[in-house]
Amino acid sequence: MSLADELLADLEEAGDEGEDGLYPEGEEGDSDGEAVPGRTDGGLEDIPEEMEVDYSKAESVASIAKLRNSKQFSEIMDKISGYIGKQRKNSDVSGPVEADPEYRLIVAANNLTVEIDNELNIIHKFTRDKYSKRFPELESLVPDSLDYIRTVKELGNNLEKCKNNETLQQILTNATIMVVSVTASTTQGSLLSDDELKQLEEACDMALELNQSKHKIYEYVESRMSFIAPNLSIIVGASTAAKIMGIAGGLTNLSKMPACNLMLLGAQRRTLSGFSSTSLLPHTGFIYHCDVVQSLPPDLRRKAARLVAAKCTLAARVDSFHESSDGKVGYDLKEEIERKFDKWQEPPPVKQVKPLPAPLDGQRKKRGGRRYRKMKERLGLTEIRKHANRMTFAEIEDDAYQEDLGFSLGQLGKSGSGRVRQAQVNEATKARISKSLQRTLQRQSMTYGGKSTVRDRSSGTSSSVAFTPLQGLEIVNPQAAEKKVAEANQKYFSNMAEFLKVKKESKM
Repeated sequence: MSLADELLADLEEAGDEGEDGLYPEGEEGDSDGEAVPGRTDGGLEDIPEEMEVDYSKAESVASIAKLRNSKQFSEIMDKISGYIGKQRKNSDVSGPVEADPEYRLIVAANNLTVEIDNELNIIHKFTRDKYSKRFPELESLVPDSLDYIRTVKELGNNLEKCKNNETLQQILTNATIMVVSVTASTTQGSLLSDDELKQLEEACDMALELNQSKHKIYEYVESRMSFIAPNLSIIVGASTAAKIMGIAGGLTNLSKMPACNLMLLGAQRRTLSGFSSTSLLPHTGFIYHCDVVQSLPPDLRRKAARLVAAKCTLAARVDSFHESSDGKVGYDLKEEIERKFDKWQEPPPVKQVKPLPAPLDGQRKKRGGRRYRKMKERLGLTEIRKHANRMTFAEIEDDAYQEDLGFSLGQLGKSGSGRVRQAQVNEATKARISKSLQRTLQRQSMTYGGKSTVRDRSSGTSSSVAFTPLQGLEIVNPQAAEKKVAEANQKYFSNMAEFLKVKKESKM
């Protein structure tokens, strides 16, 4: 016996053992009310993803997919049909909501939808293995499981139905239909026998019936969530509220759960019977995939999921105590969520250029008194500076320095100024000279002919014009005094000079 036959035998035995029901009498769903998304009715959770079960040798789809014919499935669907026509009010619920029989039915129905999804995956795998004999390329052209099952039911053995088929146009897009029709004309598949066609039709009918039952359960659960958890349903919708409440094990358990755990509900890895799960986002549950979060850009969805999970926790605690049955708290929380969403998506404000603020320097302390007034007088504007600052109108100024172009002496020292005498010197602003320095300068100025350029080693451009009180303006030779001293020294102190004989007069 091959490995596939052993797995198939174990699958049938596990299916027979679990045929007594999804939820035995006296129990409310599972022991803790939690849904097991990865569990199937046949125990496929233990099959590794790399190991695919070959259903091509299975006799019929009923041998591997036993959910539709189970007793629990029929009981839950019958109860749902009986409750659909009845109208419930919020006042009908008294005490813990988990004690209400219809609430237990909602939890069981929600868990049943997870079982239906796994059952549809098994049927899709069975149909794919059977129909690959006729059209092996169809699997890659139609990746969706339900669309693949509907296409197989419509085509059957006759692949020529792809052309001008109105039913197929309702299932697939025109581009996909064109690719399928072209591929069908060149496929290497062989015709199916009547028994194989019958098995495929049975599998397709079962899959479509299970899908219809799932939608019926969704409609019922959504219609009943308005009186069980009205505030929670307003925030994330009735379908998502029913899913997270079913996985949490009831509304009371959901209200005790922190927001960080609530966001991960529904993030369990499903067994997809050999299909790849790389497209599944990690740490994303039902809240991440609800319409409120999916309406945002992808970069904001994780942040939005955390916010929605926090508000769902508050709403679940309000609903567990039967407060705000009209949904006022739910509307307020949803409005707060939408307001934050708008805040996140609005563009950043335009930066405005602000002027520099006024300096905070206070007024400095002003000193007064005689010493301060004298200092101001010394540092005041002198007459020479005033003349240097004056400019003659319509006259080109000469630069005072070659290195500093544009700097002129103004009217200082210009002829034709109209002044015969020099400018008066302000004694207050005059530089102070000590008395000893004044006497030294006076002795130097008493030298005949003024300062000597030789003795003083000053510039040769020094003026030889001297003002004397007796003769007034006089032009003298600055070297005349030095020459006279040199002649005297040459006469009396020369190296060539001899001693002179002085005759002494006799005394009378």
